[in-house]
Amino acid sequence: MVETSYANKRSPIMIKPYFDRKVNNLGLEQYGMVLYDRVYHQEQLSCLENNGVKRYVTGLNEFAPDVKNIPDAEEREAKIKEIRNIVSNLEKDLASNVINPEDPEFWSKVKLLRPDNDDFWSKIELKCGNEPLYLDPAKDPYDLIKLYAINAGGFSIVAKSLEDARNRPFNKVPKFYLDKFEETVSTKTETKKLRNKALAELQKLFDKNTNKLFYIAKMVEVSGSQYKKSTPNDLVYDNMDRFIMGEGSEKNAARAAQMFLDTCNQDMETLKLRSIVKDSAYFKFIISRADGFIYHKDKAALLGRNQAEIVEYLKNPLNEELLIDLQKRVEKYWNQ
Repeated sequence: MVETSYANKRSPIMIKPYFDRKVNNLGLEQYGMVLYDRVYHQEQLSCLENNGVKRYVTGLNEFAPDVKNIPDAEEREAKIKEIRNIVSNLEKDLASNVINPEDPEFWSKVKLLRPDNDDFWSKIELKCGNEPLYLDPAKDPYDLIKLYAINAGGFSIVAKSLEDARNRPFNKVPKFYLDKFEETVSTKTETKKLRNKALAELQKLFDKNTNKLFYIAKMVEVSGSQYKKSTPNDLVYDNMDRFIMGEGSEKNAARAAQMFLDTCNQDMETLKLRSIVKDSAYFKFIISRADGFIYHKDKAALLGRNQAEIVEYLKNPLNEELLIDLQKRVEKYWNQ
């Protein structure tokens, strides 16, 4: 493939390497690389096999579950119409097969792009490395096919967007992502705005309400039990700054910033109760049993099935005795 320079394209579509300098990748992340120099990942289009019949994940199959399960009927019909138009054009370009998209026997007349055509789809593959791989779907029909396949999840090594790559689980981070330029710029900007908003809230709390900041730190960090009343405010501030930047227990900066903001929006009573419940579980003052419920370890009182239910339980004035008991127990650790 001949790569086209950025200046020659108004809105380039490319497959770019995805890396996170905070995630170890044999040291390559420090150099903005996902693979060693001159090494490539090559992958064939994925397929699903049912009763011995292979159906490829093409993004151009109106009978695929992601199309059939679109809840809105008008949206579903629009998607089917789009698929048929694309398939019709590709059949004409690649197989000289002219089909009317409105034909009720449309799929019976498709020769090349049937999702079970192993001879065709088994040859569709991607080869990606450290350099961007440009796609020109307006001119190259195979690039158009790859674009639809990526958006349908047909290639495991390529996320369909930068946002999709960032939201993947830690153990399923992709090596590459589809960059549509405008979308990527928007995603990066939104993350920065979210992060800056969270940092502004952090500064406000540090200046005016360090008590609330204490409870927020306990809630957002997995190891929140480390925080005590004697923990220096500067240390809490620094840890929360790192958390918002995606350097704490949540590695995704956008999710971390949103988590911090959501926690900030909770009232002090709820924050304190949630902190009491979280640390009570950590110190084994409350325990889960085989029936799926959580109990007070010593008093055997049933508190609820999850943290939210326990918080509501403790808010009830009739359960004040249990609340006071748990509060005294955890504050013994907080005041060390």
